[in-house]
Amino acid sequence: MQTQKIFHAGAIASLILLIGWLVAWEAWVAPLQAGAWLLALKALPLMLPLRGVIKRDLYTLQWSSMVILVYFAEGVVRAWSDTRELSRMMALGEVALVCVYFACALLYLRPYKKAAQRMAKELLDKVKVPHD
Repeated sequence: MQTQKIFHAGAIASLILLIGWLVAWEAWVAPLQAGAWLLALKALPLMLPLRGVIKRDLYTLQWSSMVILVYFAEGVVRAWSDTRELSRMMALGEVALVCVYFACALLYLRPYKKAAQRMAKELLDKVKVPHD
């Protein structure tokens, strides 16, 4: 499963890059105001799933693919509303990294979901009792 390795590597890389991107954005590149480096702490929740993503934990990949959408929403809002061009570009970078993570996570999980559905169907077929 070479493609599975690629999707897993893509999920790890995009998550790590997103964490670094958010910290750099709010701490140095284009903070909202001088001394507003505390906004870089918004990257901390992304550290929670990192270990599970690296270890290929399916549950972690599932829930993190939903949590990451909060960062998508933030990136879209900031890309639309920020007045400074550099900040808008950083927001678009955030959106791009979130999309890469989301796609890689879902594509990595896809064969597992299909296998689980197949197993559930087989189990239901075994349990079915014929009606009179």
